[in-house]
Amino acid sequence: MTSRASARPVGTVTRGTTNPNRLRRMDRWIVAAYGDRLRRAADPVAVDLGYGAAPWTAVELLQRLRSAVPHARVVGVEIDPARVAAARPYEREGLAFRHGGFEIPLPQRPHLVRAANVLRQYDEGEVAAVWQRLCSRLAPATADSPGGLLVEGTCDEIGRRHVWVALGPEGPRTVTFATRLGSLERPSDLAERLPKALIHRNVPGEPVHAFLRDFDRAWAAAAPYASYGARQRWIRAVRDLTADWPVTDGPVRWRQGEVTVTWEALAPRG
Repeated sequence: MTSRASARPVGTVTRGTTNPNRLRRMDRWIVAAYGDRLRRAADPVAVDLGYGAAPWTAVELLQRLRSAVPHARVVGVEIDPARVAAARPYEREGLAFRHGGFEIPLPQRPHLVRAANVLRQYDEGEVAAVWQRLCSRLAPATADSPGGLLVEGTCDEIGRRHVWVALGPEGPRTVTFATRLGSLERPSDLAERLPKALIHRNVPGEPVHAFLRDFDRAWAAAAPYASYGARQRWIRAVRDLTADWPVTDGPVRWRQGEVTVTWEALAPRG
């Protein structure tokens, strides 16, 4: 029988483009939303899946996690062996790099898998199987914990606009939209960064299209608040959205240029 460590990695090589600080919005959300659960784990392991041609995002993930979870460990996983070799000099206590793909070649089940800009090149029809495979590798749910977390999404090259799906062992839970508010003309600008599961569904008749339409309307109605700054306009627009959409977070996260909605509300039809 072929061992997990020696099996051929599952997936295909990505473009590998990356930049320092690109995933700060996703990392900030992970720490806020999941930090308490990670702290309760005896050996919290996070995977930066498909970190790219340079290891910056894995290095930064460790730094950000350890601000809240001092005993966290990060493993960067890349399907291109040359990228793993290039990252090895950055290894240190709590940070390692491994050759692999969607099979997640670790002996233990991780508490967090972050996969940013990995599925952009895949077909929409392939996403569900990838999600299922990754979720099957997460730390299982117990009486005291909802289990591990998969965060999968897409952002622009410098991390101004980002949309991600959070999934547990049971499947997708929420969708988060995050942006640098000073660069935003309207909320639907985030449509270009929808994850693969949603980006082709931004058409009339689909829930994500209706959500972005309503968000633009709320943003327009909140225009008088622009005199107090883009943050206050965003907060007002999101507050209005809560009348019709199941927003799961509150003003503390909205102030960061974020809003999180249940997956069921935005899930593709058919």
